[in-house]
Amino acid sequence: MVKPTLNELEASAALAHHLSFQKAADTIGCSRSTLSHTVSGLEKRLGVRLFNRTTRSVSLTDAGSRLLERLAPILRGLNAALDEVAGERGEASGTLRINASKGPAHFLLRQVVPEFLARHPRVELDLVSDGRLVDIVAEKFDAGVRLYETIPRDMVAVRFGGDARFVAIASPAYLMDSPPLKTPDDLHQHRCIRQRLPSGKRYRWEFNRRGEELVIDPPGLLTLDDNDLMVQGAMDGLGIAYVPEAFAQEGLRSSRLVRVLPDWCPPFPGLALYYPGNRHVPAALRAFIDVLKGTARD
Repeated sequence: MVKPTLNELEASAALAHHLSFQKAADTIGCSRSTLSHTVSGLEKRLGVRLFNRTTRSVSLTDAGSRLLERLAPILRGLNAALDEVAGERGEASGTLRINASKGPAHFLLRQVVPEFLARHPRVELDLVSDGRLVDIVAEKFDAGVRLYETIPRDMVAVRFGGDARFVAIASPAYLMDSPPLKTPDDLHQHRCIRQRLPSGKRYRWEFNRRGEELVIDPPGLLTLDDNDLMVQGAMDGLGIAYVPEAFAQEGLRSSRLVRVLPDWCPPFPGLALYYPGNRHVPAALRAFIDVLKGTARD
């Protein structure tokens, strides 16, 4: 039997993970037809079908499942070994995949990414903006970005950017003709711009003052799923919004927005990059962390 090539094995591993020719092709940087030809070549070399294909789906055969289960750790070990050699030369290369929601992604693009790409031109950075709380291991990310307090305990966390704060905001025109606001309970007498989370649930507003915690399910006729849109709605006088402070800064500086219940919106530990603590850390990720620590200090 002629031994398969590394290209064939990596292509088949990508298809086994995504079970989609298009997604697998995008991951490894080739066309769908090239991927199909490569996988078919491996099956021909082995003399066994690894994938069942229909016009709508792809699935592993029993033989494919057995092979890819054994193959996955071997490929990971090979990539780690090659990465260590590159690291010894002081070079970071390859693809670095990081998952972050929209706000942190904007922060990284402004504060970290330009310097990182300038220092490490051999690294291809794949920054995926996704509001879901994804499993970065299962979805093949090297790292993710979340609020520090939500990161699983089995992950290594690198804080950056200082503390964060959610703020309740409204336009001066809206507040002029509205009932006074002294405590979060007073929100029940107001129009609030509610937020729908990626899970489909509506976000409940969390307030804290000197250890006293209140969670409010705000009333309102408008629900949005984007912080920028919520800020715009507040500036347009549609009601009170509750958003990360960074999204409201421009409106606050221009006085198109004012803070509501500021004593009930204390700071809390902000963002952190996180990655599995029980795996080899790729040279590209180590390099990104070095830049992150130097350009986005706590």
